[in-house]
Amino acid sequence: MQPNPRLVRVWFTMAVGRLHDPGADMASGQERDFASFYVNTWGRTVACAFAVTAELAAAEDCAQEAYSRAWSRWSRLDAYEDPAGWVRQVATRLAISRWRRTRTALAFLRRTRGLEDAAGPDENAVALAVALTRIDSKQRRAIVLHYLADLSVADVARLENCPEGTIKARLARGRAALIPLLDDTASSQENSHV
Repeated sequence: MQPNPRLVRVWFTMAVGRLHDPGADMASGQERDFASFYVNTWGRTVACAFAVTAELAAAEDCAQEAYSRAWSRWSRLDAYEDPAGWVRQVATRLAISRWRRTRTALAFLRRTRGLEDAAGPDENAVALAVALTRIDSKQRRAIVLHYLADLSVADVARLENCPEGTIKARLARGRAALIPLLDDTASSQENSHV
């Protein structure tokens, strides 16, 4: 798991706190060293945080924070025998702290709020959602934007970057494709209630 080199330069620019051309070479040797360190150690750092969080996005957030902290101390960390170990340790501790905060918040919510029974989704809504997954994606977008998001045909055409006539055709074809799918669902539900 290697980060995109261009994204590394953009992130590094943001971490350093100054504007920098993403395509240009890093200015100083220290910046180059840190950028190289970042690219070479990113995967293991995220993996360590992931082992605690079990969520990739949270693990990446912890790893990014660890690298931000490492950059502010890079002149000292560079002399460490294993600066990558320091970054992994920080990322892991951040992940543990995040887990503890989440656990504490959930415990508080359980104590202060009773478990409320939420009504399940309507059978028709579930059937429609399933049927929408089975039709062409362009037709699905047109139907969802027009009927569920309540956008006009002109607005949908603008969002989809195509003529209004194309949207009207997608709506007609999508409705035609949904009818047998919803009829099958309705008949299977009637048979299950008998």
